Order: sequence, then structure tokens, then C-alpha cells
Amino acid sequence: MTAWRLLLTRPAEESAAVAQELAAAGLHSASLPLLDIQPLPISETMRAQVLNLAQYCAVIVVSKPAARLGLDLIDQYWPQPPMQSWFSVGAATAAILDDYGLRVHFPPQGDDSEALLALPALAEALAQPYPKVLILRGEGGRERLAEHLRDQGATVDYLQLYRRCLPHYPPQALHQLVTAERLNALVVSSGQGFEHLQQLAGEHWPQLAGLPLFVPSPRVAAQAQAAGARHVVDCRGASTAALLAALREHRLPG
Repeated sequence: MTAWRLLLTRPAEESAAVAQELAAAGLHSASLPLLDIQPLPISETMRAQVLNLAQYCAVIVVSKPAARLGLDLIDQYWPQPPMQSWFSVGAATAAILDDYGLRVHFPPQGDDSEALLALPALAEALAQPYPKVLILRGEGGRERLAEHLRDQGATVDYLQLYRRCLPHYPPQALHQLVTAERLNALVVSSGQGFEHLQQLAGEHWPQLAGLPLFVPSPRVAAQAQAAGARHVVDCRGASTAALLAALREHRLPG
């Protein structure tokens, strides 16, 4: 497994934490953050959703930035939030909510929407008449989760707290880093992260598309394959533990 040399693309602080865990496992990595988190201005709609927080039977938080920004906003209007059930896709996001003192549920195995939707606690929360769910997320996030909840009879609102932008890099930055560090695999944590990877690759994408690409979900795997990536590995989660498990299960091609 130590032969892997990985490109990490999460925001800088998260990539640094992942790199530390990978180094402890004897793995080399280099970081080129492809997601810059920019908080959105607080609108009247956002304020109204937070002020009406008690009307939701469940609050779902899909990322760490959504957790941090959402709790900062809630702090402005609620001395103590109402005690409905909170849910997160992964353990790292759950830890932020738990530290705040919220009752949070998350999948014990698999940090993706499918695992979250299978939680008995979520089914219990939706069992009340006319359930309403609030999803804290970034701008333009995935729709699969809301679609499933609506199929279960729930009304779903989005509290969109940030947008993900591609940081500014010179046109050759990605190709030069992969070459200089002799990287032999790429890691993305979201569909938008993959879009930014392909965008920054530019004319070098056909070459990079031949490298193993580790992705967090079947949805992102399908997106990457449709764009020409030839060796896509679905980690079934965006955590470092999921990545390490996938690295153990797959040999380096060639």
C-alpha cells in the first residue's frame, strides 16, 4: 500500500489533516486544494429558517462547513436550540454538532446519503404527521437526499450557507505538481471537487484520466467515468478511514 502517492484536493485545513493520517500509514501525499469555501451573505430567508428551527422534526447537516456556519448562525438567534433530532452524513460532521451539545445521529458504517437514509432514527423522526426537514448544505448540493425524503412524505427546506469556488492557480499548476511529486493517484471528496479537478487539468485531462481516482460515492464515480476517468474507485465515504480501506483493497495498476 505504501507505493501509493496521492494528490489531495480538499480545502487546505482538511487536506493537512488527511495528509497527517496518511503519513502515519506510510503514504506519501501532496495537496492542491480545489475547493475554497466562501460563506454566503445572511439573507432574510436564512434568518426566517433559523428563527423557525423548532418546526422541523429533523435537521440534516451534509458537511463540516455547513455544521460550523450553521451553528454560528443559530447562535445569533437561539440561546439554546430546540431539541429535535439532528443528523449528519459522516462522523467528522457529527463531532462538530455533538461538541455543540446537539443530539446527533450518523451512520456507523458508510458516510454517504444512502447510509444516512437507512438510519432507524431518521425513519422515526419522519413518522410524525406532516414532517418537515431542514438540510444545511452548500449552494447547489446534491438532490438525492431531498428527493428520497419527499418520497417519504416530508417537506424539505434547504439552508444554503456557502458556495465552493475553485481557488486561483496558474494553468499548469496541477500537471506540474503531479509530475514533480511523481503522484500516481488522485483523490476527490465531492462531485464539485471532481469538476474543479477536470477544469484545472485542462489539456492534460486525458493523461490524468488514466490515473486511479478515489471518489466518495457511486454518484461521483459515475460522474468521473462519464468524463473519461478510466480507473475510478468508490470509497463509499469521504473519510480518511474510507480512503485507507480503499487503498488497502486496490493494487496500484502496473
